[in-house]
Amino acid sequence: MGVVRRAVVSLCFVALLLPGMSHASESFVNWETPHVHPLDLTPDGRLLLAVNTADNRLLVFDTTSRKGLALLASIPVGLDPVSVRARSNTEAWVVNHVSDSVSIVDLRRATVTATVHTDDEPADVVFAGRPERAFITCSQVNRVLVVDPRRPDATPHRLTLKGEDPRALAVSPDGRFVYAAIFESGNGTTILGGGSLIPDAYPPNAVSDARGPYGGVNPPPNAGTSFVPARNPSNPPPPPVGLIVRKNGRGQWFDDNRGDWTDLVSGVNASASGRLQGWDLPDRDLAIIDTASLDVTYATRLMNLNMALAVHPSGTVTVVGTDARNEVRFEPNVNGRFLRVLMATVDPRRPSSSTVKDLNPHLDYATPTVPQSVRDLSIGDPRGVVWNARGTRAFVTGLGSNNVVAVGQGGARLGQVEVGEGPTGIVLDAGRERLYVLNHFGGSISVLNADRLEELSRVAFFDPSPKAIKVGRKHLYDTHKTSGLGHVSCASCHVDGRMDRLAWDLGDPSGTVKALDGQNLGMGLPLPPFEAWHPMKGPMTTQTLQDIIGKEPLHWRGDRASLEEFNPAFEGLQGDDTQLTPREMSELRSFLATLTFPPNPFRNLDNSLPRDLPLPGHYTTGRFAPVGKPLPNGDATRGLALFRPPRLLAQGLFACNTCHTFPSGLAVNAQWNGAQWMPLPKGAMGESHHALVSTDGSTNVTLKVPQLRNLYEKVGMELTQKESLAGFAFIHDGSVDSLSRFITEPTFNPESDQEVADLTALLLSFAGSELPRGSATDMFLPPGPDSKDSHAAVGQQVTLSSATPAQFVRVLQFMSLAEQGKVGLVAKGVRQGEPRGFTYVGNGVFQSDRASEKVGAYLLLAGIRPGAELTYTVVPAGSERRIGVDQDEDGMLDRDELDRGRRPDRPYDGRHLVEAEGAGQVGPVATADL
Repeated sequence: MGVVRRAVVSLCFVALLLPGMSHASESFVNWETPHVHPLDLTPDGRLLLAVNTADNRLLVFDTTSRKGLALLASIPVGLDPVSVRARSNTEAWVVNHVSDSVSIVDLRRATVTATVHTDDEPADVVFAGRPERAFITCSQVNRVLVVDPRRPDATPHRLTLKGEDPRALAVSPDGRFVYAAIFESGNGTTILGGGSLIPDAYPPNAVSDARGPYGGVNPPPNAGTSFVPARNPSNPPPPPVGLIVRKNGRGQWFDDNRGDWTDLVSGVNASASGRLQGWDLPDRDLAIIDTASLDVTYATRLMNLNMALAVHPSGTVTVVGTDARNEVRFEPNVNGRFLRVLMATVDPRRPSSSTVKDLNPHLDYATPTVPQSVRDLSIGDPRGVVWNARGTRAFVTGLGSNNVVAVGQGGARLGQVEVGEGPTGIVLDAGRERLYVLNHFGGSISVLNADRLEELSRVAFFDPSPKAIKVGRKHLYDTHKTSGLGHVSCASCHVDGRMDRLAWDLGDPSGTVKALDGQNLGMGLPLPPFEAWHPMKGPMTTQTLQDIIGKEPLHWRGDRASLEEFNPAFEGLQGDDTQLTPREMSELRSFLATLTFPPNPFRNLDNSLPRDLPLPGHYTTGRFAPVGKPLPNGDATRGLALFRPPRLLAQGLFACNTCHTFPSGLAVNAQWNGAQWMPLPKGAMGESHHALVSTDGSTNVTLKVPQLRNLYEKVGMELTQKESLAGFAFIHDGSVDSLSRFITEPTFNPESDQEVADLTALLLSFAGSELPRGSATDMFLPPGPDSKDSHAAVGQQVTLSSATPAQFVRVLQFMSLAEQGKVGLVAKGVRQGEPRGFTYVGNGVFQSDRASEKVGAYLLLAGIRPGAELTYTVVPAGSERRIGVDQDEDGMLDRDELDRGRRPDRPYDGRHLVEAEGAGQVGPVATADL
């Protein structure tokens, strides 16, 4: 401990030399993290475990109380818990998505005893095999970690899956196999290039190739030799654009007019589309892991988004999710019908044989709108599924439809019941014939009679989400309210506020050309002429909704001046019979303004750029070394220098940073007047005017400069190899397959594959801010807008009982970052026999959850031992007081409230309701008081 004492003293001395701690005002950061398996029962059925994602806690309920569910404990875990599994009646594992960790919880003592560090964005955990091991999906890196639960701190075995974003897990009845649902598996669609104006650019204009089924006509017709709807004769000719094709069960590639493109996609002329002969997009949906050998097989061609799964008593696997019809062109043709909600059944012994059923059999999709009474029967955005013990009924939760539907083995609808807002997790208590449903958005648990399928009670729990989130969220997700058939919403494509990894051609041949009035065209720089927006715009990939408010105009082309210009899509795309009211649109705007980019997985703990970043899955393009070779490690700091002046990578005319400003990647909301950048005033709806350019070399001449903070989420299409995991990637239509390909396009002039690697490393590490800002007087380096993102250390944890020197060093690193005001730091656990909370306030001192008590960092560490564990968690700057010591933000600290017999999760509440809180809010809590 002497080393620790000296380290803490040193830190306190350094603190005196640092600027005072200055934290952001926001006490709640919304990453809009989705649930995966947020509800579980202990094996004896006596305890119901539920994650409280917004409050970073595990809730423990007694199911045996005669009064109904009774809250026993509220246990702090990591940031944004999304899944929980009971390993035994006394131990639970909680998956913390933002913290990149799994909390091991002692249910008897209601505290975290250990923390398992995972790879990026863990999603779910199950226990299987002999000997028993824990299997943890890490969605961002497409891996499953295999962990020995008896030695959770040992190095895990890393199993790479051939699919994008594995999340939900399940186990075979005999424990031999683990099943992993590939969330962003794709649906066998990809893009053929057709909209480039630059010679030798990638991809080739395959749609315009005379060897194609239309002899090079671009855009090709979508109904025989005609267009439906018919083209507006007053419009100019449409621009040549790309085309979406879909693979059928025989490996052939067709467009929506039955045009056969197989020869140019995977056949002998595949090079015409930039592919290798034999190229494939396997569309793997379900991974089947043999726990004995760790061999993996796959079930394919189920659906686009595999959201949840369960194992039938017979051993077959049930997967629920959605499948897009994105190969169908033009908004009027997909209005209200662009997606299906599905249930697939897979026999893991014969994974190539599967059946897929529509979970909305009452819909015939003949029209985009049906009466509200019919819409209310629909299920949308399914996020949970469980079978009854006899295997005669499956119960599926609809996050968007706010209901639970019961279906038979063949998919036939047996009934439905309305529950709270945003239901996700569902578990069956067979002994009591009860279903428990976690309502994510409503902050409650619905208790259902499983036989009669009726709601018996709804138990609320504390949700610290701001009003803007609670009020505005429904306008993004609610399928019954915002669509004509009751099964789709904005979130059907903007999944969890992000994207579906697909492109859509939502043009309209019958539409009109839109003028460029009021736009910031070219930032005042000498750019080529701009063109008005043609209604036949071609495919565009789904964009994230994170941090779009204040970053207007919107859409790839910038053709929506503000969010309000999307209101007609509720009728024209989702089939609803009404648009949002001005008040509802304002609520949606306020909600979207909360969406924040998560911590960047490629940056260092101190948020600095990586200097030696491995780049697996990134390949050379042939501009320097032969095509298809692995890129060397990248130095993002060198990439930063290449991105800025004096290097003018864009044909020697501009720096990358001239258009893609730091820290967001967007262009400026200003114009160059010859001497300085002059900010532009806000528009009538409060919208900004970030710049459009005409230099992308696309037939869609006028395009907005896009943000660059989620590029790592789009990796997966790689046409230098014979197989890709995604059918769409970069630029507006998703046709540029990789970052290295984009960097080596003819318009840019890197000088080596090492420079390509360095730039790739920078682009992967873009989110996180703390990048050099531009200057108001430098034409090549304009000042960009702020970014709503997160420090790389946010969420990081360490649990100490008998800690190693390395763990102590990690705590000191956390304190150093908090001392600088970049992050907050909290500690939760047991101290002197009581569950306690602490928040770091600087100079080596922690404020405890008693207002009169402050504790030095050394004294806090000195009290750690087995049975008195303490978990340190890095939190967003400004949130540390709420997360650490004042749960309900009412000004009275948590332990002070408990000492007075008050609820720390109920603002200004003076009633005697609980016995203890801190590391675990423990004690009887009457259901009626929740």
